[in-house]
This record gives sequence, structure tokens and C-alpha cells, in this order.
Amino acid sequence: MTIQQFIINHKIERIKELLLYDELSLSEISFQMHYSSVAHLSNQFKKTTGLCPSYYKQLKQKRSENLENV
Repeated sequence: MTIQQFIINHKIERIKELLLYDELSLSEISFQMHYSSVAHLSNQFKKTTGLCPSYYKQLKQKRSENLENV
């Protein structure tokens, strides 16, 4: 793993956390994480995780709803 890949992976993990907190929009997250655009963040997120950020957020919300119902 290169240093660049390590940094990207670390940023993606932080973005996952921010998406779960649901306090910031994707635009605010991209600005906070120093991405040039939301599209750049989304492309890198999808390349790393295989999911787009909005779909990742929906999965986490559905999972938490299912856990509450159990």
C-alpha cells in the first residue's frame, strides 16, 4: 500500500463516520475533507468502498432501523 492509498483509505473511513452522524451534507463533508468537489469525493468513495456515499448512508439508516425493531 502506498502512502497515497493509505491517506485515501483514512479519509474514506472518516467520511463514513461523518455520513453516519448525519450532521453535515455531502457538500460540507467534501469541503471539510479538502476535496475539490463532491463528484471527486463520490468517485473516490465508490472506488474504495464499491458504494456511492448516499447509498452507504441509506444502508446504515436501514440497518439501524432494523436493529431498533428487533
